Amino acid sequence: MDIHIHDTLTGIKRRFEPRVPDSVSMYVCGPTVYNLAHIGNALPEVAFDVLARLLRLYFKHIKYVHNITDIDDKINAAALANGEPIRALADRFAHEYRADIAALGVLEPDVEPRATEHISEIIDMIGTLIDRGHAYESEGHVLFHVPSDPNYGSLSKQSLENILEGARVEVAPYKRDPKDFVLWKPSSDELPGWDSPWGRGRPGWHIECSAMIRKHLGPSIDIHGGGSDLTFPHHENELAQGTCVEDGQVYVRYWMHNGLLRMGDEKMSKSLGNIATIRELRSEHPGEVLRYALLSGHYRGSLEWSDDLIRQARASLDGLYQALVDAPGDMSVTSTDFRNAGVGAFPESVLAALRNDLNTPQALAAMHAIAGDIHRSSDPASVEVSRNQLLAGGWLLGILGTPANDWFQQAASVDPGWVEAKIEERAAARHRRDFARADAIRDELGANGIELEDSASGTRWKVIQ
Repeated sequence: MDIHIHDTLTGIKRRFEPRVPDSVSMYVCGPTVYNLAHIGNALPEVAFDVLARLLRLYFKHIKYVHNITDIDDKINAAALANGEPIRALADRFAHEYRADIAALGVLEPDVEPRATEHISEIIDMIGTLIDRGHAYESEGHVLFHVPSDPNYGSLSKQSLENILEGARVEVAPYKRDPKDFVLWKPSSDELPGWDSPWGRGRPGWHIECSAMIRKHLGPSIDIHGGGSDLTFPHHENELAQGTCVEDGQVYVRYWMHNGLLRMGDEKMSKSLGNIATIRELRSEHPGEVLRYALLSGHYRGSLEWSDDLIRQARASLDGLYQALVDAPGDMSVTSTDFRNAGVGAFPESVLAALRNDLNTPQALAAMHAIAGDIHRSSDPASVEVSRNQLLAGGWLLGILGTPANDWFQQAASVDPGWVEAKIEERAAARHRRDFARADAIRDELGANGIELEDSASGTRWKVIQ
């Protein structure tokens, strides 16, 4: 079945065809690690994680590269401000970032390169751009000469004349053209630096991604992803570098850009100070709830982050988990058990939604329809099929990874052993027809946030939200 992807460069949804049959190369811009990640940083992580899961069903070879920017002026400034070695700060926040993203169910990429591990590749690429007449050295800097690329602006749909000089690019006396951007810049003694043909210095941000792509995926890749706020100047500059360093090679076949989270009327950003960190949110909500909330909007759209959104996500997940509880089956089986399943194991309604430009809201609606089938059916065989399809769809979306009974008990502020003992005591009271004592035990559990549900298979309990 065909997969369709909205391509930013052409502005249309296109049928996905990898350059090499049955082999997909994908690169997604990762974080600049100078502080804890906010929930807006998680939107591309979750969206492209779902895409990678989908692609692995249909193509034999997938290489997913997701970088970490560990050399940047923001990192330098943060380290100098608190007297911490720059490398130590970057390592610390890279570690924290991985922990936060893993808590949201994001799988590790195949390769996670760091910019500082690719200095030689960066220097070589800059040298080639100079030799080809697309870059020049000036006052210890090396700059890409934007007018040398006749297609510059094609990704962000801007002409050279319409790019406001000085508004989104730095104007400096060492530039031939105000729109030229830095590939290499000199470093002072207190800043990290490496020897190069142009003196001791460090790379500009844009060249880092291009060099890492060439190193790990080659001069032409299938999919390049990232936030829509990276379209210009970062990805526009990447496209210029990656194209001009080659002879007519297509740098990226499909550009994918996710929308942004908003807090009120503004996008969520550290610079505006209107952020909610993943770490803070994780202390109050399961990571799976946060992931569901992110998936509830289409990846290309704008999503407003709020307490209501989180509450809706929790209620929706509870509904899916309740369907698993209500369906007879092994409660220890989770969506992760379908990690290596063939495409035939997955519900077509969920697959169709994801093949249509990663329509996760529609895929979630399909999941709830399957949950409804479980509740409506009285045929055990049909219920078993629906239960397996619900778990399989959960794997694609990165949800339902907790044993169903555990899901409703994980927020308990009391000892589960105490709860189970109380349930046994209540069962004994009911057996001897001491219904007053049984009701008192139920009330005691209820006062501690525990709700009981009696069924033919026994008494289940869950935390009251």
